[in-house]
Amino acid sequence: MQIADFLSPENVFVDLAPASKAAVLARLADLAGRRLGRPGDEILELLAARERLGSTGIGEGVAIPHARVPGLRQPVGLLARLASPVPFEAIDDVPVDMVFVLLLPEEGAGAHLNVLACIARQLRASQVREAMRLAGDAAQLYAAAVTEPAAAPGRA
Repeated sequence: MQIADFLSPENVFVDLAPASKAAVLARLADLAGRRLGRPGDEILELLAARERLGSTGIGEGVAIPHARVPGLRQPVGLLARLASPVPFEAIDDVPVDMVFVLLLPEEGAGAHLNVLACIARQLRASQVREAMRLAGDAAQLYAAAVTEPAAAPGRA
């Protein structure tokens, strides 16, 4: 599984400028709702409910808010690079500037874990995060996000 399987170029946004975690979630929920033809408030409530269980900030300035969405047939991702980092209650307390929203079908918990693991593995690679932060536009950000990091020397 690769990020390109559930992230399309039109779902990538550069330099969004929300001032708080709540504003980040609201803005991305609105964008997701438009893409899915659903109310943004519905998506926001699902994402907020997941955040109440614990922050989805995984560290290194990255968050992966995610939720199961009734009626969704396949995973859908949105990726945003923020203009300025915002506090996100991440596990390392580092403010977040890269947010990957993942919306999942209600069924298939095992598949959900595979999708989340795919995103986390990709965004934990320092060279991927660096390329994403240096991207000049949404097309470059998408390319950085979907390009597999080079294997470390000695690894196959």
